[in-house]
Amino acid sequence: MSRVCEICKKKTVAGNQIETRGLAKWKGGVGKKITGKTKRKFKPNIQKVKALIDNKTVKRIKVCTRCISAGKVIKAL
Repeated sequence: MSRVCEICKKKTVAGNQIETRGLAKWKGGVGKKITGKTKRKFKPNIQKVKALIDNKTVKRIKVCTRCISAGKVIKAL
């Protein structure tokens, strides 16, 4: 299943997971130190939704939850 939103074209992006140790300076420590970086993926929350297309056709599309909550998709009843 492809993880692409059909409305905003949001897709999986790559980033880093950062491991730290130590106490923050504002808490009285000498600062946080980075002890490791590993690659990770940020995946959008894609849902299959029955939606109205052009206010007449009902079609099942893959949409991210941000587009659903923003009201960019009209759900079919």
